[in-house]
Amino acid sequence: MKLHLIRHTSLNIPSGICYGQSDVDVSESFHAECGLLKEKLARIRFDAVYASPLQRCVKLAEVLDLGEVQLDHRLKELHFGDWEMQAWDSIPRDVFDTWAKDYANLSPPNGESFSQLHMRSKSFIEDVSHHARGQEIAVITHGGVIRAMLADVLNMPLKGLFRMVIDHASVTRISFDDEVPRIHFVNR
Repeated sequence: MKLHLIRHTSLNIPSGICYGQSDVDVSESFHAECGLLKEKLARIRFDAVYASPLQRCVKLAEVLDLGEVQLDHRLKELHFGDWEMQAWDSIPRDVFDTWAKDYANLSPPNGESFSQLHMRSKSFIEDVSHHARGQEIAVITHGGVIRAMLADVLNMPLKGLFRMVIDHASVTRISFDDEVPRIHFVNR
C-alpha cells in the first residue's frame, strides 16, 4: 500500500492563532493551490480516498475529485482543547513552556497529547493496511497527522515532530508493501 498524504491548503486565519481541530475555512488562494495539487497527483489512479472530516480537508477532497471519499475522525489535527482559536501569545508562558517540553505526553487543557494523535494515526494505518496491499491510497489530512505517521515509520521520538516542515498543499508518500515501511518523499 502506498499512502499519499496530502496536507490541506492554506487557511483563512491570521498567523499566530492555535486552530487544531477548529473547523477553519480555506483561504482565497484555495483554487490556485488545488490546481497545483491536481498536477502533482495527475498520474496516479487512487484505489481509495480518505479525509479528515474538517471542512478544509473535505473541500479539498471534493475539488481534487480523486474518488469516493471516506471520512475518518482519526485523521483530524491535534485537539488543542481550551487553546483552540486563541493566540499562541495569549497562552500563559509558563503553561505553554511546560507543555512544549513534553508535548508528546502532555495535553493542553481539555485537549489531547501528540501521543494520542500518534495512536489515532497508527490505528488508521493498521485498519487500512488490512485490505489495501498494493493499492494507491490518498489521505487528505493535517500537518500533525502527517508528522506522526512519518515519526512512526522512522521510529523517531515524537518530541522531534516539529523539526519536520509539512507545507500546505504538499504531498508526502509512504509505502507499506515491503517488510519495512519506506518514505519515498516528503513535502513535495
